[in-house]
Parts: sequence; structure tokens; C-alpha cells
Amino acid sequence: MSQLETPLFDALLKHRNRHPIQFHIPGHKKGQGVDPAFREFVGDNILSIDLINIAPLDDLHSPKGAIREAQELAAKAFGADHTFFSVQGTSGAIMTMILSVVGPNDKILVPRNVHKSIMSAIVFAGAIPIFIHPEVDTELGISHGISAEAVEKALVEYPDAKAVLVINPTYFGVAADLKRIVDIAHDRNVPVLVDEAHGVHIHFHKSLPVSAMAAGADMAATSVHKLGGSMTQSSVLNVREGLVSPKRVQSTLSMLTTTSTSYPILASLDTARRQLAVHGFDLIDRTIRLAQDARKRINKIPHLYCVGKEVLHSSATFDMDPTKLLISVKNLGITGHQAEEWLRENANIEIELSDLYNILCLVTLGDSRKEVNLLINALQRMSETLDSDAAVVEPVVMIPDIPRLAMTPRDAFYATTEVISINDAVGRISAEFIMVYPPGIPIFIPGEIITEENINYIHMNVAAGLPVQGPEDDTLQMLRVIKEQQAIR
Repeated sequence: MSQLETPLFDALLKHRNRHPIQFHIPGHKKGQGVDPAFREFVGDNILSIDLINIAPLDDLHSPKGAIREAQELAAKAFGADHTFFSVQGTSGAIMTMILSVVGPNDKILVPRNVHKSIMSAIVFAGAIPIFIHPEVDTELGISHGISAEAVEKALVEYPDAKAVLVINPTYFGVAADLKRIVDIAHDRNVPVLVDEAHGVHIHFHKSLPVSAMAAGADMAATSVHKLGGSMTQSSVLNVREGLVSPKRVQSTLSMLTTTSTSYPILASLDTARRQLAVHGFDLIDRTIRLAQDARKRINKIPHLYCVGKEVLHSSATFDMDPTKLLISVKNLGITGHQAEEWLRENANIEIELSDLYNILCLVTLGDSRKEVNLLINALQRMSETLDSDAAVVEPVVMIPDIPRLAMTPRDAFYATTEVISINDAVGRISAEFIMVYPPGIPIFIPGEIITEENINYIHMNVAAGLPVQGPEDDTLQMLRVIKEQQAIR
């Protein structure tokens, strides 16, 4: 088959054009049963292909027709042996990836700055996470990737580890030396799993960091909807045969995936793959040039700094994706969260992420010079407005140590628990996740001993207006901890 083809999208159009009489779900029957205001807004075309896994349209759980063909084309485009479509987002693909290779009490090496879906999968698996400290950037106040040296040291210390997980690239666009990490792990027959949620485009342009499949990784959960042009919730799981069983991956994915799979989402994956395979290089090349131009212009604005390749100096910061505009706003005398609010209220601009010192703006194939100009003008106005408060600020990098794991995350998650005041929680074992989201990096996971340093880190993020999430008590006054056994008198 040619990359110009879209077998699944074509099958949906062919089926729609037959105008079959439907006595199956979904109950809206090509939009006839949809609320009129919603139908008028979304249009009949999308509703006409909102179908279910009837025989002519194949079945994601056991693909033999159009979905199988679409996945085979995707595998060729991504350089994988097998590609599986996910309608559960990259989170579903990540969970599949982890549950396919680790089980109860298996050790898996992971960076601390992982997405919450990775920790959720570790809870489900009953596995034991062995955390590797990412490299900390004291100037920006953020974490980057993990170094090849740290991975090698961890594999020497934990030779029974069943897998290594790497983020490529990070949320902020920085990539580690993935090829070297893969070689180190493969020398010990340990598979490498890659969270490639923010890297679908790196497969299709030689100026971007090496992709997971090109580096020889065994599996990669790759988000197509984030930066590749498909609909939200659509991702792929790319697999290389050898250390991983594709049949087990298919079985695991099926366990985690709804049986009512969305055909509009699947069709958007099929067509996004075609666009990336056929036109991706040109589209991404234009995107890179737009972003590089924006970076130069931002760095001329007083008190702002847009990160470039000058931050690359180790195997943890080996390469970067220039389409991520990571902008330090600390010298304006404001937090990243305050900058986010200023841009929303004064320029109608929504950004991807903010933290204590930075904002993150994404330039994608959907952007043009018009949008970039609006961003630059807004940043210029923000700088001028806040100029009187500007001062050189040395960031207080408070990235706390990783708490000690007292019991497996799954045992802690299902243990007998109680709710206590956060002020009384030091020394107790956490029974819930606490994280800053986005990007979803954990402060505590179930099973870790709560420290005063990490409690202070929570208070600091809350005071800055950043989104600390996870606890049942969203006011963050109370925490759920493991109930301590009392002696019977």
C-alpha cells in the first residue's frame, strides 16, 4: 500500500455512502437523534461516521481489515514492526506498554519526572519503580531528561530490572541521548520503553531529535493528537519485535480499551498518518522556521529569555525540539502562572503550561506567521507593562529529593487508610498521588514516606497558583495515608 492511501477513512466513507439502515448503536443514528443545536454545530459529516465495530468497518480489538491496513501503513511511516492505534490517548498506550512487560514485584527504571499514567500503570502491575533523578536545570528551575550514565549505574545496581522507561523528548522539548541509553539497556537484554507523547513530529524531520524507533527502542507511546494533526485522544503505540511480544501488547491493549471505539478518532489517526508521511517534512520544516524566528524575536524582548540549544551540554540534555518555546519570565518579577493569566486576560492567548518561572508555548503545523506575531506582540506588551517590577531573579530551585518507598504502590493503593491533616502527615506513608499537573509529575506516589520538604514544595506550588492535583481533598488540607496498626491492650 502507498502512504497516500487511507484505508480506514475510505472504508467509513464507502459505508456511509451506501446509506444502510442502522439497527445498531450509536443510538443517534447518523445524527437523527442528536440534540439539534449540537448537530447544527458539529455537522452531519462527522455524525455519519460515528459508527461501531460492525463487520464492514473492522474491529480495533481484533483487526483484520481496514484498521489492520491502516495500522500497517502507520508502522511503515513510523519505522516500527507493528503499530497499534489507541483511542484512550497516550495514557492508554503508556499503560499498555508498561503492563506488557512488567508484573507484580518486577522492577522498572523510570525518571522521577514521569507522567501520572506511568505511575498508574505501575500500580496496576504491582511493579516496583526504581527512580532515576533527571538532570536539574538550576537556571530555569525545571527537570530535563535522564543521563545515559545514570541509566547504566541503575542497571548495574538493579540487574534484575525488567525494563527502562525514557521520556523522549520531555514536555519542555529536551531529549536525552536515547540511542546510547538503548544500547546500554540492550547489552543486558533489557527492553526500552519510551514516553514519546510530545514527539510524534520528530519521526518526520531530520533536524529534530532522534525518534524512539530510529534509536532502536522496543516500544514507544506516541501522541499523534498533541502535535501531529489528529483528533484529541488519538495516539499510537509503536512496537519493535525482539524483546517484546506484539501479541501480548495487542492483548493488553484490548484489556484497557473500550469496546465502543470511536471511528472519527480512528479515522483522524489514519488521515494524520497520511499527512505526516506525505507532507510531514515540509509542514514541520515550516513549523521549525516559524519557531526559530519567534525564539530570536522573544530574546530581543527585555526581561524575557526563550531557551535554545545553549542548554545542551550532557547525555541528559543531548538535543532539543525547537518548536517548543520555553520562555523564562522570572526577571519580569512574576511567576509563570501570573504570565499565563496576563496573556489570557490581556491578549486572549492560551498557553500550554506555566510553572514558577516559565511558560511553554507550542508552535505546530497548525500555526502561521499571524499567530506567532500575535504572541510576540503580546509578550512585548507584557514586558512593557511590567517593566517597573523587573529585576534579575535567581531561581530558588526546590525540586525535593525522591521520598523513600516503604511499600509497593499497589499495596499502598489498596491498603487500609485514614485521612489526616497535611500538617500531621510527615513520616506517614502516602496512600494517594499528589502531582503538579500539567505536566503530571508526582510529588508523592502511594507507598512513599511523606517528608517535610515535599510538604513545603506542595505549599509553594499552591501559593504560586499552580495546579497541584491528586488528593481526594482538593483543598490540600487533608491527606490520605496508610493507617497505622495500634497495639491491642
